[in-house]
Amino acid sequence: MKEFSIKDLGVKVGLEIHQQLATNKKLFCNCKPIESDEYTIKFQRKLRASKSELGEFDPAALFESTKSKTIMYYANPESSCLVEQDEEPPHELDNDARKIALIISSILKSNIFSEIYPMRKTVIDGSNTTGFQRTMLISQGGFYEVGETKIGIQSICLEEDAAKILGDEGSVRKYGLERLGVPLVEIATDPFEVESDQIKKIALSLGRILRTTKKVRRGLGSIRQDVNVSIKEGGVVIEVKGVQQLDQLEKVVEYEAKRQHGLLLISKKLNEKNWRYNDESDKKDITELFSKCKSKIIQKAIKQNQKIFAISFRNLAGIFGYSPYEGIRLGKEVAELVRFFGIGGVFHSDELPNYGVEESDIGILKENLKIYDSDAYLILAAPEEKIFTVINQIILRIEYIKNEGIPIDTRLATQAGETKFLRPRPGAARMYPETDIPPIIITKNELEEIQKNIPKSWDESIKELQTKYKINPQLAEQIFDSRYIELFENIVEKTKNNPTFVASILCSTITNLERSGLDSDLLKNDEIIRTFELLEDGKIAKESIEIIFENIMSGKSKTTEEALKNTSIEAVDKAELEKIIENIVEKNHEIIKNQKERSIGPLMGIAMKELRGKVSGEIINDLLLKNIKKKLESI
Repeated sequence: MKEFSIKDLGVKVGLEIHQQLATNKKLFCNCKPIESDEYTIKFQRKLRASKSELGEFDPAALFESTKSKTIMYYANPESSCLVEQDEEPPHELDNDARKIALIISSILKSNIFSEIYPMRKTVIDGSNTTGFQRTMLISQGGFYEVGETKIGIQSICLEEDAAKILGDEGSVRKYGLERLGVPLVEIATDPFEVESDQIKKIALSLGRILRTTKKVRRGLGSIRQDVNVSIKEGGVVIEVKGVQQLDQLEKVVEYEAKRQHGLLLISKKLNEKNWRYNDESDKKDITELFSKCKSKIIQKAIKQNQKIFAISFRNLAGIFGYSPYEGIRLGKEVAELVRFFGIGGVFHSDELPNYGVEESDIGILKENLKIYDSDAYLILAAPEEKIFTVINQIILRIEYIKNEGIPIDTRLATQAGETKFLRPRPGAARMYPETDIPPIIITKNELEEIQKNIPKSWDESIKELQTKYKINPQLAEQIFDSRYIELFENIVEKTKNNPTFVASILCSTITNLERSGLDSDLLKNDEIIRTFELLEDGKIAKESIEIIFENIMSGKSKTTEEALKNTSIEAVDKAELEKIIENIVEKNHEIIKNQKERSIGPLMGIAMKELRGKVSGEIINDLLLKNIKKKLESI
């Protein structure tokens, strides 16, 4: 197994940032972009690939159509209308989205076109009810600087966001329409060569530039990073979609570079063998042959009336398990392809016997298919209507790796920082003109007006926050980069709460609760504001805030008042508090006698257990010290 070094591969990276815009309506209708899990409308579609105006099929669309999925859509009239259902033509382009896109282009010094032509981009995975996404090229060129590195801009587009996937059930895929049509900008950078640990900083800097407009949405899902990765020897660019977290970027780029180089090494191995595939003799239905196989996977497939097929690969023994780098194998590439068709997996010769497939099963298989020790084979279980399509795609993929090296895919980032097969790379036939929307004219006066509205830079914005709210640089960066910046300014302006304390709660307390597995989406802005209002009025202590937020984020309460009731947080009057503290001091006489004033530590812990969230820790501390000193005088 080779030692991997990204520096030796000549890795180039290009970013595609997709950022939702903070507008009051969707791009081509008047619906508000409200996230909702309540649906009162349901309908289904069956999408298929069609030829472009040039008479060609897009390869990605054709490949997707082999899944034969039925698409089920769920909608709420508050967040979608007949436009999203493709039952009504699109309305005029949202003017706010147009202005924001032009401002972003101007910030990045990109050349804005005087005429903008809406286009249709073929999408048939079901995420668009129309079978296409509306997009328009706003500008080309431009740059931004990250330290001493200049990052070029290829293009900036304004387009519709896709529907939200709700899940798959067999041959049915489900989508919610609340996100469909939300305006977003897509910014593609030129390819660049930097150390892998610099990629996150480059993406973060671009995200910060967008946030200076104060016109973009915040939070998980509102910004997505796609990344294009190529290596010098490979000669192809692989697009990796769906990098949700910036921390994933470095891992994704390193993994994809390693995968590409690994595939080139696998290709060399394949070419060393004399392999040719015979469509007639190298595949066989072994459903009956494996009817007594003890593998639970095989038996489950047979019970579901699926077919079990074996495919033999002459002179390729060891090829599926060959691993030039850790985690990079031809067997893994084939398994990813098979899962694309909704099939659980595939067994290959280098991992058997295993999974309940025994030596006796393998012996029967080899005898019937005349498989020798020098050969490799796959065992595949799939519905009869899919089995030959899947086998053909497996063969085509292995042949492509043998002859060309790296398949030109679109891939998906995983949580672990790896990439997996999503679909083939789309071709030129994917794009064609939108016939329902006229060209958009950008006037000289409009551009002059846009120049007057260019926001302050990120550095200037941070300094302004520091000065205005008297917070330290680190906290200013945290609150500006978070989704709570507008909420922070709202709370500080409406209440007399300390800005540093408010920012710490929004950036640290809520984040820590999220890390413990709680859902911050359940904590609405109105409830956060209400909690700080109660603090200002002296009706709760500072320590109550975390308890309230924890209760709401765990789903136990919906409102601040409900959380107060459910957690038994209630104000303790001065007389009752003094009595509680006196009792604690009295009960812990021995600790005070032995530790004297140092006994404040253990006694504070006891007091906070009883009074957490009801009284400020500072007040408890002062009262304990006072009573401890009094007790020490009497000893």
